Amino acid sequence: MNPSCSYDNASEQKARTTYENILRFCDDPDVRDPIKFLRAREIVHYQRFGEGLRICTDKLDHKNFYAFNPSFDRKK
Repeated sequence: MNPSCSYDNASEQKARTTYENILRFCDDPDVRDPIKFLRAREIVHYQRFGEGLRICTDKLDHKNFYAFNPSFDRKK
């Protein structure tokens, strides 16, 4: 996991926890190998989403960002 990610991405974290629980109780390599892959994929998703969020918030300028500009939604 990326410690610099300060957001809560519940679905990836829940999936990763589920995969870790399966690995804890399963010893069949035919089951463990795909589960390890899926767990690694969830970790990468969590990191990429966190990086994307960080990039967006770093570049966010409330004066120019339409979501925070009330005049953008004002009817003319």
